[in-house]
Amino acid sequence: MIKLIRHLKPFTWSIIAIFALLFGQAMADLALPGYMADIINIGIQGNGIENAVPEAMRTGTYDRIISGLDDTDKAEVAGYYLLLDRNTLSESDYARYVEEFPALANQDIYKLNTDDGAVIDSLDAIFTKSIIAGMSQEQQGAPPPALDETTLANMVKQAAQAMVIMEYEAIGIDMAGIQSTYILRVGGIMLIITLLGAIATVIVGYLSARVASGLGRNLRRQIFVRVENFSNTEFDKFSTASLITRSTNDITQVQMLLVMLFRITFYAPMLGIGGVIKVVGSGASMSWIIAAAVMAMLTLIGILLIVAVPKFKIIQKLIDKVNLATRQMLSGIMVIRAFNTQRHEEQNFDNANKDLTRTQLFITRAIVLLMPALNLLMSIVMITIIWVGAHQVDAGAVQVGDIMAFMQYTMQIIMAFMMVSMVFVMLPRAIVSAQRINEVLYTEPVIKDPKSPVKFDGDIKGHVEFKNVSFRYPGAEDDLLKNLNFTAKPGQTTAIIGSTGSGKSTLINLIPRFYDVTGGKILVDGLDIREVKQHDLREKIGYVSQKTLLFSGTIASNIRYANENASDKELERFARTAQALDIIKENELGFEAAVSQGGANLSGGQKQRLSIARALASKPEIFIFDDSFSSLDYTTDAALRKALRRETKEATVLIVTQRISTVMNSDQIVVIDKGEIVGIGRHKELMESCEVYREIAESQLTEEELSR
Repeated sequence: MIKLIRHLKPFTWSIIAIFALLFGQAMADLALPGYMADIINIGIQGNGIENAVPEAMRTGTYDRIISGLDDTDKAEVAGYYLLLDRNTLSESDYARYVEEFPALANQDIYKLNTDDGAVIDSLDAIFTKSIIAGMSQEQQGAPPPALDETTLANMVKQAAQAMVIMEYEAIGIDMAGIQSTYILRVGGIMLIITLLGAIATVIVGYLSARVASGLGRNLRRQIFVRVENFSNTEFDKFSTASLITRSTNDITQVQMLLVMLFRITFYAPMLGIGGVIKVVGSGASMSWIIAAAVMAMLTLIGILLIVAVPKFKIIQKLIDKVNLATRQMLSGIMVIRAFNTQRHEEQNFDNANKDLTRTQLFITRAIVLLMPALNLLMSIVMITIIWVGAHQVDAGAVQVGDIMAFMQYTMQIIMAFMMVSMVFVMLPRAIVSAQRINEVLYTEPVIKDPKSPVKFDGDIKGHVEFKNVSFRYPGAEDDLLKNLNFTAKPGQTTAIIGSTGSGKSTLINLIPRFYDVTGGKILVDGLDIREVKQHDLREKIGYVSQKTLLFSGTIASNIRYANENASDKELERFARTAQALDIIKENELGFEAAVSQGGANLSGGQKQRLSIARALASKPEIFIFDDSFSSLDYTTDAALRKALRRETKEATVLIVTQRISTVMNSDQIVVIDKGEIVGIGRHKELMESCEVYREIAESQLTEEELSR
């Protein structure tokens, strides 16, 4: 998984933006419970009174408070309160103040003349000391009861609110207006914070989706490019079904995990840690409830991980098996029907499908059982908080709003752990997928371009020479090809013939470097093919494989696949040479006739002829026909070879075949038997000197045909 992180480099700024937005979202979510507590404690219970500093008070109240202060505090309080009386105020000011403070009509009022927050905080501390002193006097000089700081602070706060409310009511101040103003102001702040958090959530979701989709796009492209560069050795290691799964389902798993990481895993720790800090700072002595809840939750998650994680590790392999069974059935449907083995294939698919279904159901059931257990745990935690909190409210240790905020913070902490835990449940499968993706991305092709490639000089064109060439497949104990030596020259046709399994196709696949020789060397135009770029080498070769493959599109697009600049006249010439013009003209769309995937709407012979036309379009110096005439009738075969001689008269032609009739007129015939060359020469020479060739010839043609 760590190796995939480097693929996120193009999205660095988006990821930084996601982190910043997640931090803002977490701060917004953490701020809301505090404001909710203020609405309950101050807005509802305290009638909107935020501190112990009255906006206005009667002279008697002022004198009573001042009397309990030292000279320094008296001077500070006096400096920020203004005496309102009828003698010193103008008529207009007096009328305005009477409307605001109705008691001013009967007595003088002291009014706070500052709105500086720092000053008000300083005055609040002074008035708080006065309230504590008042509480002591009420207990006949006894010191305040032995209370913890939190309980004392709550009692003082409530006493301050009660004092200010009583004073405001005595003055005639509109308490309902103060309360409504406070609730609306704090509620408005909460609304703005919620809106900002929602915007951050939407943007995080958008950016997360973009980053995950972009990573998926890049990984699919990198896998595709990497697979394009694979040699046959790597294809022997990875099955086609597995490569398809790795570039689709596995990447989807990584994308899903990435979105979860951005939207949950990075957000949850911020929320959880912030919630713990808020809970500890709140002073409510119920942190043990959260600790117990988290331990219980981790126990549940741990049990789930122990039970389900092993299943996650095998689920991708089971998907491979389902894909393999599906692909095998679709590609071999004609053979399956021909042998009436539909039931057998259905059974194979059912077995793979049932294994996958059982595993997925096991995981799903485990997760489904987890959610009710976690919900039950959360309900128990809420009930415990309410039970313990009610006793603390009754004792004056906390206020109702603080309990509500504590519940919200507890929910946030537990939800944070739950979210992270759910990601951990997904993590094993995504890690397996990431490992499977990395296996492809970090598999170095056995066949690579040299660090200092040599270029073809152009003086020699199409000259192919095998020098002591040997080859064995990876993991094999013995060589399949042994000490091969022969030369194919321009203007000549070299045929390679032998019995089934003798190594003909393997030999021909060494020239374009689909495999690399394990001994000796192959020279093209005098250069070792391992010393030149694969692109430069294959540019010289027109290759028609044993298993013909056409791409979905049109006949024209398939022929132009080798040369996109080929003109219409050239297409017609290539098709005529390949004996494909008649099948093209039979269709009213001609060269624009549709070709389905793999050429499924064409016969084997038609596909072979179009593949030969495609090779001709590349105008190569070397033609390789790997058993490319096997689906043609003898008449078409003869006409095609005759036309090819005209079209390829200056090129080197190598033909792999089992048909004697195809090679009889070749300039050179190489006979392969059990990986060794047992004869080289023309037809008549080999009939006399090579027993293997003679046996093949006599098994296919009569003496009269052989003597022509």
